[in-house]
Amino acid sequence: MRRYARSLVFDVDRADDLVQSALERGLTHWHQFDQQRDMLVWLLSIAHNAHMDQRRRDQRLSMLAPADLQDLQDRAGGHAGTDVGLRLDLVAALARLSVDQRETLLLVCVEQLSYAEVAEVMHVPVGTVMSRVCRARAAMRQFLEGRDRSGAPTLRRVV
Repeated sequence: MRRYARSLVFDVDRADDLVQSALERGLTHWHQFDQQRDMLVWLLSIAHNAHMDQRRRDQRLSMLAPADLQDLQDRAGGHAGTDVGLRLDLVAALARLSVDQRETLLLVCVEQLSYAEVAEVMHVPVGTVMSRVCRARAAMRQFLEGRDRSGAPTLRRVV
């Protein structure tokens, strides 16, 4: 859960808060847990819902600009040719995906949930999960190759 939360919010402290909130909700609603379900899928579903609730709250409170990804890239400039540069490229490319695509891709590729499990977590049809993963992988490929969806140059490669 912690890995998934960190991938969603890109901030260690906020990710820990999200995990804590999800676990609190899980304990509070333990009586609703169906023993036939996978507990991890149930908890990830709770974490997903908590994240969505927080996003809606944040949108109502203010309209903040996203973090400056180029600044991240510039700070990694001294690490060209290392794992750090590649990781920053991946983080920057993930951050450019839509939230729905990023969440879906992370649940399938990082958390290794099946499409059906992801559909259950996100409360969407399996076909929607499949198309989001496909679009996210294509967008990641383009971002990492240095092009945006229209073919224009985007990220400066660090590695």
